[in-house]
Amino acid sequence: MTDSQQHGAEPHDGADCPVVLTAQIVSGKWTLLVLRDLASGAKRFTELERSLSGISPRTLSQRLRVLEAEGIISRHAYCETPPRVEYSLTAKGMALLPIVDAMRIWGEEWGSVSDESAGETPSAPPQPVVA
Repeated sequence: MTDSQQHGAEPHDGADCPVVLTAQIVSGKWTLLVLRDLASGAKRFTELERSLSGISPRTLSQRLRVLEAEGIISRHAYCETPPRVEYSLTAKGMALLPIVDAMRIWGEEWGSVSDESAGETPSAPPQPVVA
């Protein structure tokens, strides 16, 4: 019996696996940080650019377009001079926030593993999440 069968998981080719589909959306460089920043509310392009030090305007623009196409964020352009555009999370994007928060918690706990805890193994294997 394979490990995935033992834990009740069916083998997947990846195409229809919910974990793979979610990972494909959030794995783009900067994506999780954009989600983190938009979690507190709508932001303008320049606010995001300042918060994400090191990101180029071109890369930020590409990430925002991809997230908008995926239905994760919405773009609202105001008819004023100078033009103003704000980005915010959609309901679909808000649903990703628990994942971002779980990653933050994991990073705080395990992100800088000390030599003492590096070799530790849990006393019992983690139980699979049943969806």
